[in-house]
Amino acid sequence: MSQHSRTPDVEALRLRLSELMPGVRADLERLVRIPSVSADAFDQSTLEVSAEAVAELLRGAGIDDVEILRVEGGRPAVVGRRPGPEGAPTVMLYAHHDVQPPGGEQHWQTPAFEPTERDGRLYARGAADDKAGVMAHVAALRLLGDELGVGLVVFVEGEEEIGSPTFTPFLNEYRERLAADVIVVADSANWKIGVPGLTTTLRGLVDGTITVRTLGHAVHSGMYGGPVPDAMMATTRLLNSFWTEDGTLAIAGLKSGESDPLDYPEADFRADSGLLEGVELIGAGSLTSRIWTRPALSIIGIDAPTVAQASNTLIPEVRVKFSMRIAPGQDPAEAFTAIEAHVRANAPFGAQVQVAQGEAGHAFQADVSGPVYDVARWAMEQAWGTAPVGIGIGGSIPFIADLLEVYPKATVLLTGVEDPDSRAHGANESLHLAEFERACLAEALMLTALGSPTPPNSEN
Repeated sequence: MSQHSRTPDVEALRLRLSELMPGVRADLERLVRIPSVSADAFDQSTLEVSAEAVAELLRGAGIDDVEILRVEGGRPAVVGRRPGPEGAPTVMLYAHHDVQPPGGEQHWQTPAFEPTERDGRLYARGAADDKAGVMAHVAALRLLGDELGVGLVVFVEGEEEIGSPTFTPFLNEYRERLAADVIVVADSANWKIGVPGLTTTLRGLVDGTITVRTLGHAVHSGMYGGPVPDAMMATTRLLNSFWTEDGTLAIAGLKSGESDPLDYPEADFRADSGLLEGVELIGAGSLTSRIWTRPALSIIGIDAPTVAQASNTLIPEVRVKFSMRIAPGQDPAEAFTAIEAHVRANAPFGAQVQVAQGEAGHAFQADVSGPVYDVARWAMEQAWGTAPVGIGIGGSIPFIADLLEVYPKATVLLTGVEDPDSRAHGANESLHLAEFERACLAEALMLTALGSPTPPNSEN
């Protein structure tokens, strides 16, 4: 830790932040009005606008060295650098300025890119994921100003929502420019309103497509239906083999673990997930283990004739896309091999099957010991008035493994502004404004404490 800063005056920072928050919110609203969807089907020029807006925000927060960078084939990323006092640690603040597609307008109560407040929440695509992460960094920098006692790298990516396809080349190209001792990734969630969380585990990801063929071409269902298995029938039989009767995955070779024993009442989980009345939960074990440390498989797309275009023919070929979350400790290549072997062993009626791998990402399990995590827990407890809990996230952030490969000695902290009702990626995404202010304060406290010669922790 640095020899140049003192233990933060928490109440003074809290008061100063409250005066800054109207401006922080106004800038957040301006940022989310930019429809910076990184998916190929959308206007990519919006990412240039969004990147420039982020760059201006960083310059306005006291960072003079700000660049918009990219590698071949990549979206624009914003990198800001500010040196710290001699001997001070360098902290990377990560977020992303790209967002998910909004989906159908009919599912939004208010326009997706017009921020609207209802009941203390700000609704808009990107309001939580992850433009609030960008603004949490900006707010902390505005709050601290010249009191910042650490070196700083701000890295705001522009392609996280499409799987960060050029992340590794970007790290290799700008390795020295991005180097840091502590990496704060503001792209996660808290346990619930009023209770902060430090994300300590992430599931990994393997996705791909399965193609099932039974016929060389479509044939009349009346003339051949009965003895001839069509591809849809074979596909449904194959997919059914993936799960046991209670919905537990039945694919051999997949690892599974147990999460920390946090209380998550089923009624709360059903409300958070939007599960319809009468629909049963699947799998066995604690809810937190099922969503954080055990594998899960979802079929997220099917290529087959639509109902409107259906004809009385036997379908010759069906293709499905699967998305499998893998437990911490599972190698993605091993997981893909397991699903491929299962498909080939369970192809019904001799159907021809082909399995093609898509995206793959490693899981993450943090070492939560040491002074950096002590400081983070202290900062969150001061900001929220209650100690944080260690949580897992069922989703994946594959680039965490890339960061640790390039910077193996760095400590990675996964923080965020979301809560169980933020609905990131879904319609009516929202940010709880009071929680957002606490997250901004926690980050400022953490940055100040990381520059202290005697950093506080949750026990003092």
